[in-house]
Amino acid sequence: MTVKNLQQQNQTPELEELRANIDRRKLLSALFAVIGLLSILAGLIVILALVIQLAVEGIPRLSWQFFTSFPSSDPEMAGILSAWVGSFLVMLVTTAAAVPLGIAAGIYLEEYARKDWLSALIEINVTNLAGVPSIVYGLLALGFFNYILNLGESILTAGLTLGLLILPVVIVTTREALRAIPDSLREAAYALGASKWRTIWDHVLPYSAGSILTGIIIGLSRAIGETAPLVTIGALTFIAFLPPSPIQPEFPFFSLEWLKSPFTVMPIQMFNWVSRPEIEFQVNAAAAGVVLVFMTLTMNGLAIYLRYRFRKGIKW
Repeated sequence: MTVKNLQQQNQTPELEELRANIDRRKLLSALFAVIGLLSILAGLIVILALVIQLAVEGIPRLSWQFFTSFPSSDPEMAGILSAWVGSFLVMLVTTAAAVPLGIAAGIYLEEYARKDWLSALIEINVTNLAGVPSIVYGLLALGFFNYILNLGESILTAGLTLGLLILPVVIVTTREALRAIPDSLREAAYALGASKWRTIWDHVLPYSAGSILTGIIIGLSRAIGETAPLVTIGALTFIAFLPPSPIQPEFPFFSLEWLKSPFTVMPIQMFNWVSRPEIEFQVNAAAAGVVLVFMTLTMNGLAIYLRYRFRKGIKW
């Protein structure tokens, strides 16, 4: 018997054990894939069933009168005019407050700040702030914006509160988008004599705009459905008037009085109707839910389109 045959006989038990170990790992991997797939299907089926039930109950109530009427004690006459106008204006303030500040903070932390313990501490805190319950932001806004700055229970307070809520999301998204740009792009710009800011403005930001916009829209999609922080700062559940128009017939033709106006939003209007015992108000709540789901899906669809649009043709 040759030496090679002896080595093969000694290795046979080890090879069999190795093959059995590989087969066991493949079986565990396949079981995990099946469990994951079943979990996803269960979640999707439950969500789809709830959305279908909401649509079946609410779509027959949707009409032009429903969108152009104020809330009323008569369920047949009640509408969501003040709610969707309030949601739009609050989201306008939220975008104006959170987006520029979040992008600027993300650029500074990723491109300018030193990579030391202080920046690591800031990064950890920003990441943790993204997971803080929204009611905490409501309490913070109630004390700071309402009691200290005396902004009142207004659209401005609501917008700034939701701006604080999505600010960590915008910062983290901006940093991740900038981090995904290869350093070779920056080095090429520096080699041509560009300054750091011109490199960021002309090259890094355009290529990362898709991911940044996606994060912003997803953050706004979360903010438009928030109720707890707005209830905390004093959002009203019944408003039968609209904020003052920002366009005025006299000089200076533009007014910011609408920022000080009381407000309500779609989720709070739904909560008000759901809490009533009449079945007709439940139908109104379902119709408002359909509108809110449509707005959220539209914003998420816009995020997907923008991401595809900005990333089209980019290959690193």
